[in-house]
Amino acid sequence: MTPQLLQAIKLLQLSNLELINFVEQELERNPLLERTEDAPAALEDQAISEKSSEEVSGIDDFDDPGLEASEGDWASERLETSQASMEENLGTEVENTFDTDKTVPVSTTPGEDSQYTVSAGSLAGSSAGSDESPNLEAYVAAQVSLADHLVGQLALAVRDPIDRMIGEMLIDSIDDVGYMRENIDEMAGRLGVTPARVEKVLCVIQTFDPSGVGARDLANCLSIQLRDADRFDPAMQALIANLPLLAKRDFVQLRRICGVDQEDLNDMLAEIRRLDPKPGRAFSSADVQPVVPDVLIRPASDGSWLVELNSECLPRVLVNQTYAARVSKTASSAADKSYVAECLQNANWLTRSLEQRARTILKVATEIVKQQDGFFANGLEHLRPLNLKTVADAIGMHESTISRVTSNKYLSCHRGLFEFKFFFTASIPAQSGGEAHSSEAVRFRIKQMIDQESHADVLSDDAIVLRLKESNINIARRTVAKYRESMKIASSVERRREKVANLQAAQ
Repeated sequence: MTPQLLQAIKLLQLSNLELINFVEQELERNPLLERTEDAPAALEDQAISEKSSEEVSGIDDFDDPGLEASEGDWASERLETSQASMEENLGTEVENTFDTDKTVPVSTTPGEDSQYTVSAGSLAGSSAGSDESPNLEAYVAAQVSLADHLVGQLALAVRDPIDRMIGEMLIDSIDDVGYMRENIDEMAGRLGVTPARVEKVLCVIQTFDPSGVGARDLANCLSIQLRDADRFDPAMQALIANLPLLAKRDFVQLRRICGVDQEDLNDMLAEIRRLDPKPGRAFSSADVQPVVPDVLIRPASDGSWLVELNSECLPRVLVNQTYAARVSKTASSAADKSYVAECLQNANWLTRSLEQRARTILKVATEIVKQQDGFFANGLEHLRPLNLKTVADAIGMHESTISRVTSNKYLSCHRGLFEFKFFFTASIPAQSGGEAHSSEAVRFRIKQMIDQESHADVLSDDAIVLRLKESNINIARRTVAKYRESMKIASSVERRREKVANLQAAQ
């Protein structure tokens, strides 16, 4: 592959933050590239021609063995075209941008009439990729953020994919000092799960390091830390429940409520002072890189979905044709002219590569929304099985291209922020040969069944298999056992013993 094609491939798999960094580097390297906001106000936008689109259409399929030769021919033609264009457009500057506001109707499923409105927004050409020497700063140990620290523990503590996704949403809601401020009911409503399930995952997060993280308020934070230290006895519970009295220094009332003397109360107060009321502040100095969605999904008034690129993630740069023509005409040596021609060629290639990247991301996101319409409308239980090949075949691209596009890309919708890869799930066949079911949706159903069982009706794996078959889900017993174990759910025998013990304890 040629350097330009390798660079175009690299563009596809970059996250939007990485892309911005590459653009900044290229702006410093290439004198013919400018930021849009730095350009003269008299510049006029020029839409990409069909010829330009055809010249970079090969990016859609990187595995074509003929790409290297054809790209070389294109480069030669492009150099000649660029030089001719400089002479024809002397005294003018052309901004290489892609500016559209089009809607493309796409049916949700075959036979349905609802549509997806695809808005390309304002796509701007850009440049990326570099061959510079390694950055020494990359070898400096980076400070771990609180979110990264918690996500690492979540991966070990939670194996169920739906619970893990809920955990990631909760972690995103934890502020810099370690408190979870978002309303549980609202989050559950967005995700299409019960508040009890969200609360259960939050309780798991509250067992993570640092102690007290994920608390809802100060009392909750101190309680978690005291419980971890095995010091949350009845007297301490009473003290934590009456923190307003502690703030007023009403020690007489506290001694009466806690049932302790002054010496014991002093010991309790000293223990509280040793706790950390802001457990997340140890990570507050870390550079936090917020996840910015590449695509925005919004419900339309007609029941369809509006799919659009996030303009904040699209660096806007232009090629200064006037400066290129001026420098080329005044260059005194062949080497100088060659350098200007090379810079112009690279700038044009890179801007169009970035435009193609944006188009490809939009295509893939639109197809994901089309395939997973049930999730966006009804929640996690309605995730459909989906693989890279299905999307690749639907939009006419190679699987490797889809894989690159879905790496480090995020979409934002009314249910939250999701990575593209979240929507690609394994399939479980239907009992009567109908539409297959997503493995995550099947796990969700198994968990629901077990959560709803009583001590008198504990479901065995075989019983779960039969119930799933009644719902037209064809699944083997060993698969149910595997899913159950992945969610850290005990066997039916162990669950029955636990429920009977709890019932006896309650009586």
